Amino acid sequence: MKLLFLNGVNLGLTGMREKGVYGSQTLEEINAEIRSHFKDDECEFFQSDIEGEICKKIHEAVCDGIILNAGAYTHYSIAIRDAISSVTTPVVEVHMSNVHSREDFRHVSVLSSVCKGVILGFGKNSYILAGESFKL
Repeated sequence: MKLLFLNGVNLGLTGMREKGVYGSQTLEEINAEIRSHFKDDECEFFQSDIEGEICKKIHEAVCDGIILNAGAYTHYSIAIRDAISSVTTPVVEVHMSNVHSREDFRHVSVLSSVCKGVILGFGKNSYILAGESFKL
């Protein structure tokens, strides 16, 4: 199985920003744990703070599933929503934090309705749970 783990805006600062929310591990360290978990699968990792690059990566993805943590883009990026809608590759929306226990504006996702599912609140394990969902 081939999985694309796609991270959006500000997630490159994981481990440095809001450690109480996102933990102290860097995104690279989290990716290494994910790769170790999916050792029998092909995993690709991509992070960008640029909305268009995320859209392009979704358009060009050749994989069995996309695990997407779009960060703040989750709440307002119609461009990323349209990119998801334009491909047949299933996408699972992921959040490390429980966005419903945070600020009100984080309670709304413009992406959820075009995704296969949503997993949130399990920290770095949200990525692993999302990846495992493609094996069900």
